[in-house]
Amino acid sequence: MTTSPTPIDDKQPRNAANWAQQSTRTLRVDNAPSGSLNLNVHGRQITSPLQGFGQMWQKTYRIALQGVQVEPTTVITIWKENFPQFWPAHSRFFGLLTGIAPGEVALLNLSVGGLPLSTGVLVLYADEESFTLMTPQGHIFAGWITFSSFTDDDVTYAQAQVLMRASDPIYEMGLRFGGQKQEDKFWYHTLSHLAQYLKVEVTEKDVTLESICVDKKLQWSEARNVWHNSAVRTMIYKVTTPVRWFRPKAK
Repeated sequence: MTTSPTPIDDKQPRNAANWAQQSTRTLRVDNAPSGSLNLNVHGRQITSPLQGFGQMWQKTYRIALQGVQVEPTTVITIWKENFPQFWPAHSRFFGLLTGIAPGEVALLNLSVGGLPLSTGVLVLYADEESFTLMTPQGHIFAGWITFSSFTDDDVTYAQAQVLMRASDPIYEMGLRFGGQKQEDKFWYHTLSHLAQYLKVEVTEKDVTLESICVDKKLQWSEARNVWHNSAVRTMIYKVTTPVRWFRPKAK
């Protein structure tokens, strides 16, 4: 992520406009996009890996854009403007019409292991070279994802780097028993489809992965995060939908 220590004045750094404001720590979704399920986002706090329960992982997914001449800034612009288009069909990203911009909150309607999950992300940082999304309470993991592009030996690369801990014991168990592989497949799909959009002939097998367990310890003090588990809350919401149909409407 590109940052600069050079301030404009004594109070504000030069790249302050690229960061979400501190007031966005509590997420707000006042107008949900049409077709989205607005659940487990409004009023939630954003969470860093320090606030998660499980082992901490850093996973770097990368693909070489061989055979095309494209600047990293162009890759990022295209990625921002078409972000939902590169996701798997069963996962939907509902952002604002203004696109990926600092402080924006997007809703995510996912399918995890065949089960629905409604959650969201905050755009923590965005500039011409990268952008970072941060997760709220109840998400599968506590952490952030940084999307970037760079050039090495005249080849441009697109990259997604995740720093995460499973949010609670339920998610940690899920990640250990197949969830990590599902997470990998998700980003293999995303990066390969971005490359294909840029007219690069690739498949998901062309995406490389570097996976590092940064901290093997479990943070038992954070086990209480299970109260916010978005998968459980989404399932309860779905199961109780018929009950809400017959609930008397407020006059």
